[in-house]
Amino acid sequence: MMNRIAPGSGGTFARAALLLALGIALAGCSVVDYVKGIGGGDEDGEEDQVELEPAPLTDFSAEVELRKVWSAGVGNGPGKKFNRLHPALDGDAIFAAAADGTVAAFDAASGERRWKTDVDTDLSGGVGVGGDLVLVGDTSGNVIALESASGRELWRARVSGEVLAPPAADWDVVVVQTLDGKINGLDARTGARRWTQDTSMPLLTLRGTAPLLLSEGVAYAALASGRIVAIKADVGTLLWEARIATPQGQSEIERAVDIDGRPVLVGQGIFAVSYQGKVGGLSLANGRPVWARDASSFVGVGTGFGNVYVAETSGTVSAYEVAGGALRWQNEQLARRSPGTPVAVGSYVAVADFDGYVHLLSQVDGHVAGRSRADSSGVRADMLASGDLLYVYDNNGGLKAFRVGTR
Repeated sequence: MMNRIAPGSGGTFARAALLLALGIALAGCSVVDYVKGIGGGDEDGEEDQVELEPAPLTDFSAEVELRKVWSAGVGNGPGKKFNRLHPALDGDAIFAAAADGTVAAFDAASGERRWKTDVDTDLSGGVGVGGDLVLVGDTSGNVIALESASGRELWRARVSGEVLAPPAADWDVVVVQTLDGKINGLDARTGARRWTQDTSMPLLTLRGTAPLLLSEGVAYAALASGRIVAIKADVGTLLWEARIATPQGQSEIERAVDIDGRPVLVGQGIFAVSYQGKVGGLSLANGRPVWARDASSFVGVGTGFGNVYVAETSGTVSAYEVAGGALRWQNEQLARRSPGTPVAVGSYVAVADFDGYVHLLSQVDGHVAGRSRADSSGVRADMLASGDLLYVYDNNGGLKAFRVGTR
């Protein structure tokens, strides 16, 4: 039986904050002053503006605590352009980058800084790790490769557009997607371009690009068109292309179905969610649909306990069965709190909101089991988990590790 946990009441919330959170932009143009469904029409046929505030935090019986283990600073954090500069784990190290060009490596257990460098450019995409590389991208269309052990710059390569997502890499190739819809394969040793795949871009897109996945020599890229493509990473051959979501409606705004959040690989499938479209899975072998359900999100999906977790634009957090897509539970208590990508840690799924609170929901039925405020600046970057540690990179540039434990 599916469980549903209802929200508290709302109030007044600035419309501009919603617009910035969505980051809806015309390709090559300014931010669109529109949020689908925010208002309704009056008797004169004119549209009213309905302003809603985030749902208040509800009381709960705490079952689990988040205890801060360490904290470190990383430049100015994601910056003021609503970039999502995500940290990355690789073995016993965690890497993070800031919009001001700072890139740093830390011991994942103790927080001791291993190295810090300034790449002297405004960063907009990162962090990617693979082979012995740490990878970031900038607003001018450069991919920068650093040696993971030392932070020493190895090469820079120019691509066709702004890099808004972490590149993916193995020992042989680096794959990067740019804002103009191109996917590039670069030589991991030199940065020389090997191949380019050009994908079709809709007129209207969200400002964002989904992180690439690279597994067993295949690169998986989620697109602004609501599609996912699988590419043979060494030579750039297109293996398959399939839809997660199909555009609906008359206007370009209604037809926007971007996949901006990180997909996940589970078993023999890849799962993702689109904005005002679907959450669902595709077969890794041929791209055939596994299942799909109506959903809308511009952050990534998480997985755990045989579930796929989705944090929707409405604030509802939902759990769907990996096998079959049945809805297991929903929690609506984070309405209008802009929850980020869910991440499983222990028996819980963690979601961070615009106000910097990290909420721990039960993976079994979705009830709130714990809560802690990481930072009042908020959290946009994807969180990471390893064992009982949860890593949070806040909007002020604070990288923090929390231990999840029972009270």
